[in-house]
Amino acid sequence: MKYPKYCVSAGMRHWFHVSCVLSIGAQLSVAAFAAGPATLVLNDTNEAPFTTPAGDGFLDVIAGEAFKRAGLQLKLVKLPAERALLNANAGIEDGDLTRIAGLEKDYPNLVRVPEKLVDWTFMAFTRQAKVTQASWANLEPLMVGHIKGWKIYEKNLRPATQIATAGDPEQLFTMLDKGRIDVALYERWLGYALAKQMNITNVQAIEPPLAVREMFIYLNQRHADKVPVIAAALRAIKAEGMYSKVCREKIAPLATPASQCDIK
Repeated sequence: MKYPKYCVSAGMRHWFHVSCVLSIGAQLSVAAFAAGPATLVLNDTNEAPFTTPAGDGFLDVIAGEAFKRAGLQLKLVKLPAERALLNANAGIEDGDLTRIAGLEKDYPNLVRVPEKLVDWTFMAFTRQAKVTQASWANLEPLMVGHIKGWKIYEKNLRPATQIATAGDPEQLFTMLDKGRIDVALYERWLGYALAKQMNITNVQAIEPPLAVREMFIYLNQRHADKVPVIAAALRAIKAEGMYSKVCREKIAPLATPASQCDIK
């Protein structure tokens, strides 16, 4: 029944006001639900088999699941390694997917998720073996290439080493393929996968590894409250056996030893 405006009582006006407030609140709740979980954008310097354009690499699956369990959605973007760190530290992106421990000393706005994401094996790749064993000292007489912004190489190569830097992995391995450098410094499984993708033959990684390092997710400090939740999710994924299972599925085609996927 319609009431003339002047006939509406104070009580009815109150009821209409409450109904309006409840209706608006319901609409906001539906909108928030439809928007889904918050999305964090992390810089990613990985390639296959760790991350892929299709989003089905080993770390795509593991990190994506950890973020999902933390009530978040993960989006990865590609930037040059050095710019990626600067952007994450400045808060332009929300963080970085895989970096060695200790970066917070030089990038104070970054907070490390304390549960490691993966081990990286840092190798010296060559097509013409000019050294039989890899060490920082043995690399000194050679022309050595690495990707700009990879801190482990920048900090450990001897001052007298001849160094050429590349902007991305493809450029690095092109330099190796064309003989512009003697050695390309890269991660073991990333290197083998890239050489196969680029159809570069006779590439070998010189043993032993130059270093093996635990790699961690870093978030900009404005997301510090999410760090323990993501760490707990990673621990659960490992305890449930999902981590080892996905690792073997994604990295096995590269003849990875089973120990690479063991939890340590």
